[in-house]
Amino acid sequence: MPELLSPAGNFEKLKAALLYGADAVYCAGQMFGMRSAADNFTNDQLKEAVEYTHARGKKLYLTVNTMPRTAEYPLLRKFLHQIKDFGIDAMIVADMGVLATVKEILPDMEIHISTQASIISPAAACAWAALGAKRLVLARELSFSEIAAIRAALPDDVELEAFVHGSMCVSYSGRCLLANALNGRDGNRGTCSQPCRWNYVLVEEKRPEMPIPIEQNEHGTFIMSSKDMCTIECIPQLMQSGIDSFKIEGRMKSAYYTAVVTNAYRMAMDAYTKDPEHYAFDPDWLCELESVSHRTYGTGFYLDDPMNNPQLLGECGYMREKAYFATATEYNQEEASALAAAGVPMQNEQGSLYRFVQRNKVSVGEGAEVISPGKIGKGFDVCELYAPDGTAIPSAPHPSMIFWCRVPFEIREGDIMRAGSSKGFDKRRPDSL
Repeated sequence: MPELLSPAGNFEKLKAALLYGADAVYCAGQMFGMRSAADNFTNDQLKEAVEYTHARGKKLYLTVNTMPRTAEYPLLRKFLHQIKDFGIDAMIVADMGVLATVKEILPDMEIHISTQASIISPAAACAWAALGAKRLVLARELSFSEIAAIRAALPDDVELEAFVHGSMCVSYSGRCLLANALNGRDGNRGTCSQPCRWNYVLVEEKRPEMPIPIEQNEHGTFIMSSKDMCTIECIPQLMQSGIDSFKIEGRMKSAYYTAVVTNAYRMAMDAYTKDPEHYAFDPDWLCELESVSHRTYGTGFYLDDPMNNPQLLGECGYMREKAYFATATEYNQEEASALAAAGVPMQNEQGSLYRFVQRNKVSVGEGAEVISPGKIGKGFDVCELYAPDGTAIPSAPHPSMIFWCRVPFEIREGDIMRAGSSKGFDKRRPDSL
């Protein structure tokens, strides 16, 4: 069974990833990670995150995969000394100087080579392995046959990791200078502003007042904007490819995104492992992935050559994700007693009351779904909402407020309530509930 590796842009996302089936998470400290716009972890938070992850039998990898300039190395050395005793399972690096510095200060640290290193051949893979790399995160531009050749050339104890889901970059393995040129934000040092997603026009030198749209369709041109990768329908090929770790991109996405995407791939991987011979793709897994914020999906370059299919968008913008209403939280006896004292039954023929913490406004009369680890969404109508003191409320409008909701099936801590259909929920298949 390959490892399922999920993004953890902050502690909330880390918890969601682990609860919904990740075998390991990857995250960054406050510096030297390629996603500086994510919340990321302070040193104290990072230490706590390692302890939390290990307590659940999972692993945590730290990204130190920027390309530091000369003046940044004293700060890098200080950072490595500060975290050297945290018990981090591996560091993901892309720069030879960073690799040498990590090996000097943390000689026993497991080293993973980032996709930023653009490993695309057996020769490159073997070279990094000879430098002490335990795992190689492959370039996203490889086909399954090219991955097989790399796997065959490596020692058995050197692992391969590859992205299976998330944003792709129009630049080769993400090595881009476009943001650097346009607004001084270096994508190779964690501050990419994604100018490849912007709209552009053509301007003639002597007629700047007459910009000409570079039209692909009525919405503009997208010659630099890539589709998002989604390989949920390629699980058999992935499982047989020799890849040891399936990586989900998205440290800057929501905790809902982390939970849903991790959950979908966990279900698909487990189904294949249980019975490879009779494995069948479940369309509901793709329905789950369609519920999160994403651009048009494609399968990356596993099945298509970049020269023939560059995986470029044909339309602008994101498909928006379903509203993330709330997360089920721990049972509270004091509040339960207050509900009972107010004459509100904890259980009746319509279901049981469960405690939630609000993420977006939810109102009585709305259709909702609940997702749980290892399961697709289950629908119900929101018929009763209560404040912790037992007062009936028409909605839960305030950020992070605690409320109780009656649900007609069992809920567990960490389950996510999201927007569903209107009243009279239309099940996607007979056994969905």
